[in-house]
Amino acid sequence: MYHDFNYQATLASSLRAQWQLDDVLRVDQELDFSRNMMPESLARTAELDGLNPFEQRILNQISAHQYLSIFGIVEEFILPFVVDHARPHLLGDDWRVRAILNFAGEEAKHIQLFKRFHAAFVRGFPVECQMIGPSEAIGAEILRHDPLAVGLVILMIEWMSQQHYLGSIRDDGDIDPLFKSLLKNHWMEEAQHAKLDTLIVDALAVGRTEQQIDKAIDEFFEIGGFLDDGLKQQAGFNFDALETAIGRKVENREEMIAQQHQAARWTYIGSGMVHERFQDTLNSISRRAAERIAEAAPVFA
Repeated sequence: MYHDFNYQATLASSLRAQWQLDDVLRVDQELDFSRNMMPESLARTAELDGLNPFEQRILNQISAHQYLSIFGIVEEFILPFVVDHARPHLLGDDWRVRAILNFAGEEAKHIQLFKRFHAAFVRGFPVECQMIGPSEAIGAEILRHDPLAVGLVILMIEWMSQQHYLGSIRDDGDIDPLFKSLLKNHWMEEAQHAKLDTLIVDALAVGRTEQQIDKAIDEFFEIGGFLDDGLKQQAGFNFDALETAIGRKVENREEMIAQQHQAARWTYIGSGMVHERFQDTLNSISRRAAERIAEAAPVFA
């Protein structure tokens, strides 16, 4: 067996790790806009020589707003997916039902948390930052696909958030402490969600033929392409906000947009595709599925 996750133990871990919204950010707390909010390994704003340090910090903060908003969108389609998966099991395994419903409740709390941070960001940032959407349309487009494809996308995102915190955020002393607290607390609960989503994906893959799995991977790539198109559009929106905030047009705008699009591709797609626990799940389902996704991953680096 490639993992030892089970519903009862994961529920117990989830309950121990739970926090309340005010533990992370009170409604009257403010973010520190004198500091970066995203680690450089994810934002990649310091690479942009056409921006001075102040402008790089502004773009870093816009990147943090993007992170808040995209994860808010993600949580909004995870929630109905998890609830729909729980429904057929309501009269079955009590631990399974409790764990999945707790998963759903925590995702609803995360939506509230991201909205609270978004409100603090809007209060403190000098200009409006436009976002792709609406979130309902994005969620509907993703959820229309094969549940196994959707489950794999969600699992990739769950493990990705783990890598973000452990690999980039935890030891970064330069970013705003409140924003860092958000990412830490999100990581704490998502660590349990990744285990539960592994169990969900295992269940969705049972009895599938290699051909059916191959089709689900096709749809996984369709969802990835859809998300990537959104990230490209978002990079343009981010530079609109940057230019408004700094009061000038930036030179080499298209090259900078391409660089920031690539940074976002790694942050939201590539870093999840190469995560070893995600690859473990793929290999347990189909070696061909794992090979296909590994071959595609360098595009998103």
